[in-house]
Amino acid sequence: MVNITYDASGDISWYNPATDTTVVYNLGDIAWIIVATALVWIMIPGVGFFYSGLLRRKNALSMIWLSMMTLAVVSFQWFFWGFSLAFSDTANSYIGDLRYFGLKGVLAQPSIGSSRIPSLMFCVYQLMFAAITPMLALGALAEHGRLGPSMVFVFIWSTIVYDPIACWTWNSNGWSFKHGGLDFAGGTPVHISSGTAALAISIFLGKRRGYGTPRLAYKPHNSSYVVLGTVFLWFGWFGFNGGSALSANLRAIQACIVTNLAASVGGLTWMLWDYRLERKWSVVGFCSGAVTGLVAITPASGYVGSPAAVCFGVLAGTICNFATQIKFLFHYDDALDIFAVHTIGGIVGNVLTGIFAQSSVAGFDGLTTIPGGWLDGHFVQLGWQLADSCAGFSYSLVMTTIILWVMHFIPGLSLRCKEDAEIVGIDDYDMGEFAYDYVGLRQDVEGGLEQEGINATNGSKEPHHTEADADGSGSVDKAAEKQAV
Repeated sequence: MVNITYDASGDISWYNPATDTTVVYNLGDIAWIIVATALVWIMIPGVGFFYSGLLRRKNALSMIWLSMMTLAVVSFQWFFWGFSLAFSDTANSYIGDLRYFGLKGVLAQPSIGSSRIPSLMFCVYQLMFAAITPMLALGALAEHGRLGPSMVFVFIWSTIVYDPIACWTWNSNGWSFKHGGLDFAGGTPVHISSGTAALAISIFLGKRRGYGTPRLAYKPHNSSYVVLGTVFLWFGWFGFNGGSALSANLRAIQACIVTNLAASVGGLTWMLWDYRLERKWSVVGFCSGAVTGLVAITPASGYVGSPAAVCFGVLAGTICNFATQIKFLFHYDDALDIFAVHTIGGIVGNVLTGIFAQSSVAGFDGLTTIPGGWLDGHFVQLGWQLADSCAGFSYSLVMTTIILWVMHFIPGLSLRCKEDAEIVGIDDYDMGEFAYDYVGLRQDVEGGLEQEGINATNGSKEPHHTEADADGSGSVDKAAEKQAV
């Protein structure tokens, strides 16, 4: 029996017989975190739609499937042992124990994140962060990764990579937390870890069929999906950052203000950088920039003032835009620029947090006390921000690579798809379903693999392959190539 009652104002009172104390939970705080949980939930399919719109239509449904699959797998993993590994109050400096295995004992006691909400509320809220993180990384599977083994990968990666990083960042026993690292809503646990995992996946899987040829020089097949995904992400990010205050207070409001401002400025900055190249006002460019602004402001949203948010947006939109060229410099195939947006954006956010964090802003909740960053004369803060960023990057890169190699040598768990799957599309090969009914109809009418369409630039089909190049990528029939270009 849970020892709760209601006081005269209607708030929940929980009696702890072990300490003979009573804790009062404000219903407004709980209601806000419930709403914030739902807001972060909608971000997960938002990632799926965002990624889907950027790909060719024969692979569009797979990204939406991955978003829902990831939510389901991580929900079970979080119940099974994920929450305990990340947030048990008997954790060591790196990872928790199994004290809350199966959510045993996770009820009305004050949460490790804040005494303002019960542990059960904190658990389901943090579940949404745990669920969206591997989905961000799975975009690296785009067009050349198998769907079945991805479910196993998500469970293992969440356990071995996400949970320890979340523990050392947010658990009061974690080494970064104890040394004063500032990460309000997930710069390292969510963005650096997922972007770096995407880099490891991209390198491990290798290049897609036709990499470096006009076959992959396609435009996003559905810019409306990209906008829709951005809308879900931007909308949900108010719960992502604002909810991280873990209470309905002035600090949550400030987090929402800087979140919206950084996203707006980031979108405008990226779009303007793209305009210089083609003299076109790209909605995809704006959406990409908005996401980079959201990523960068995430670790700082509870620590910085509104003017700083403008700086976050400009620098993130600029640096991440140019960081998309890294894949050409190092010759890896990151189809969706996940590393450039999330890892680089997360590092930019962490570094700027060390500069712009202010104790006065953190104190908007009336409880939090920090020494601040450079603006407050606390210069060592930048060092801890860099240490946390480097630790998250290194740990995610090494552990993700190990997971991928181990799975590769287990029959049936290799993540790299067959060449036929790339040709017909992951949707048809792994799912037997399509985002658009005319894709399947067209394959039936035209003979599937026997006759591939020739327009590579519109995101629909691949040109017919006549012979393989030295690197195995294949070459295109000359007439088809001429029409494709």
